[in-house]
Amino acid sequence: MAGQAGGESGDPRAWLAVDETAAAFISRSLDSRPPITLPPPLHRAPLRPGNVVEIAGPSNSGKSHLLLMAAVQCILPKELDGIYFGGLGKSVMYLDLDCRFDVLRLAQILRNRIAEGSAHLRNGDLEKDGTKDEFQCSFENTLFSDCMRRFLYVRCYNSSEFTAALKTVQSQSRSEVLGVSIYFVMIDSIGAFYWIDRASQSVRESKGKSLQSVTKTVVHEIRKFLQLQPALVLVTKAPVYAEGTTTANDFNRGSSKYVPEDSTVLRYPRQEEERTLSYREYMPSIWQSFVTHRINLQEEAEVPSVQENKVFSTHTSEWVRPSLKTKEKFSIVDDGVILIS
Repeated sequence: MAGQAGGESGDPRAWLAVDETAAAFISRSLDSRPPITLPPPLHRAPLRPGNVVEIAGPSNSGKSHLLLMAAVQCILPKELDGIYFGGLGKSVMYLDLDCRFDVLRLAQILRNRIAEGSAHLRNGDLEKDGTKDEFQCSFENTLFSDCMRRFLYVRCYNSSEFTAALKTVQSQSRSEVLGVSIYFVMIDSIGAFYWIDRASQSVRESKGKSLQSVTKTVVHEIRKFLQLQPALVLVTKAPVYAEGTTTANDFNRGSSKYVPEDSTVLRYPRQEEERTLSYREYMPSIWQSFVTHRINLQEEAEVPSVQENKVFSTHTSEWVRPSLKTKEKFSIVDDGVILIS
C-alpha cells in the first residue's frame, strides 16, 4: 500500500511534493480569474469571474441603471487606436424578465462613454477641419456598433422561457460571439416569475414540478454555465417588505424628474427611511446560498438639489455580503453615477 501511495519510488513523501510555489499559484489564479472593477457603487467589493452578485432594492432605486453601466463597462474595449476607454472588450448576455429594458438608455450611456474617451480628438485643428469632424463621427459610430454587437439581449415571459434562455447562454458561450466569450451574465428581476409560479404551484406539483424545483433548475443551469465559462453574474431583485411597511419610493414613483425650482417637494422623516430596511427574503434557500455577494439599494425620500430644472434624487448603497458596514450615497445622472461624500 505504501509503495502504491508513494509511486514508483515507494516514498510516501514524494506524494506530498509541492508542484508549484505560492507565487505561481497566485499568478495562475489571477490570470484565469482576474479581478473585475465595476463603476460605483459596485466598485467596493472585490469581484471575480464566478461570483454571483445580487443587487436588491425597491422600484426606482437604480438597480437596472447599475446593470446598464456594468454592461457598458464590459462591452467597451480597454483601448482602441491609442485611445483609452477602460472597458473589458467582452460580451454580455442580458436576460430581461420584467420587460422593462430601455435600449435608448443603454445607447445614451454607451455614447457618453465613447465621447468621453475620444474627447481629445476634438482638440486643436480637429474642431476647425470639417473632414476631421467627420472622421471622429465615423470613429465613434463604428465603435458604437462594435460594442452593441457584443451586447446580447433575451426577453423572457415565464420560467420555462427563462430556463431555456439559460441553456442558450451555454451554447452561445461555446460558439464565442464575435470571437469573444460571454463575460457578464445579467438577470434583471430574478423574482419576476416567483409569484406566478407560486400561484400555480398546485398545477405544477401535479405535473411533478414544484416551486423549489424551478429555482433549483435555474441555479443548476447557471452553475453549469460557470463551470464551462468563468463569468460574473449580476442579478437584480425587488424585495418584499414586512407587513405595514411603506417605502419612500411609493410616494416618489409618480413624481416627475423635471420640476420648477420653486416647486414644493414633499419630504418625509428619517424614520420613514429606516422602515424601508425592514423586508423579508422570499427567494428559496437554494438561491440565497448560491449568491456570493449582495448589495442593497435605497432611494432617499429627500431631494437634495435642483439644477437646471432637473431633480437629482439621492440613492444609498450598502454591501451586506460581504458586510462592509458602510453606506454610500450616489446620484444617477446622464453620464452615469456621481458619488456624494
